[in-house]
Amino acid sequence: MEPTLRFNRNDLMDFVIRYMTKLGVPAEDAKIVGKVLICADIRGVESHGMQRLGSYYGSRISKGWLDPKTPYKLVNESSSTALIDGGNGLGQVTSHKAMRIAIEKAKKSGISAVTVRNSNHYGIAGYYAMMALEEGMIGLSLTNSQPLVAPTYGRTAVVGTNPIALAAPSGAHYPYLLDMATSAVAYGKIQIYEKKHEHIPIGWGIDEDGQATNDPAKIKPGGHGALLPLGGMEITAGYKGYGLALLVEVLCSILSGGSFLTNVGGPGRPEPTGVSHFFMAINIESFRPVFDFKESMDAMIDLLKKSPLAVGRDEIMVAGEKEFEYAKYNQEHGVPLIKPIVEDLRKDGEKVGVPFDCHVLRED
Repeated sequence: MEPTLRFNRNDLMDFVIRYMTKLGVPAEDAKIVGKVLICADIRGVESHGMQRLGSYYGSRISKGWLDPKTPYKLVNESSSTALIDGGNGLGQVTSHKAMRIAIEKAKKSGISAVTVRNSNHYGIAGYYAMMALEEGMIGLSLTNSQPLVAPTYGRTAVVGTNPIALAAPSGAHYPYLLDMATSAVAYGKIQIYEKKHEHIPIGWGIDEDGQATNDPAKIKPGGHGALLPLGGMEITAGYKGYGLALLVEVLCSILSGGSFLTNVGGPGRPEPTGVSHFFMAINIESFRPVFDFKESMDAMIDLLKKSPLAVGRDEIMVAGEKEFEYAKYNQEHGVPLIKPIVEDLRKDGEKVGVPFDCHVLRED
């Protein structure tokens, strides 16, 4: 097991801002990127955290493949909808703007949806869904991605991991937060297992012959193996995950007029990736009082938690609960990063002349 180093979140934010502004990203935009990346690591989603700073965003900006200024523009708008062109900029920046628009429109219209095309990877989907919680709303966030998943009966990557995130407020309990890929696992987790020199579970991916594998090195973008849809093989209902992935594609890319399936580019290709997103905000007050909604959420969660436990289990959990608990611990003890990721951040910083000089709080 690789050692985990813990850092102060403000130190990491400072490094992200220095790193990104060195590459031409405006300071306020760099701060948004930092918030999304650090949020992922704090919540235990290390596949979408700081490890992507240089390997994806910094790399594409340095090569001129991603516009650091993120020149997004409004293409279409109504009282409850909007379409934004992301200008081949930072996905986090455009997505933050899009979700804010959805929230503000929902305050007046009750429900609002905003689509984005010509964007890039936006980090964890749950970040944008959680933005609605601050306004007492339900938030929905979807995105398509580069092809990493084989369709049911296929053996090459045609579909994206296409995550779905929905956040709903509660009262006494943590908010409900479903944040999941429609693949069996996010590709970032494959990369983490490879960095740790560990085998992946059978059911996560297939090799280039379409056979199940536990070797993360056999699952690579570009025709060498693929992730499986959520559910895995057909016998375990992987076709359901495949269907959900296409649902995301319809709302993100087809609705916005963006790129879809194999037309979406990956981080190693020079042309714009053409990633598309979909955001929705639902104003609970347009349906019933938020207080009553939260009471019902609590009652539902209580019913779940009081239901009979399986033998050997001591608790039933609800989507997002584990991550909220993990975040609470990490906010107190420091942001966790495994040593290989820290080493990559040091190398990435050196390349652009920004030292990774964050103080290690402790090593686990």
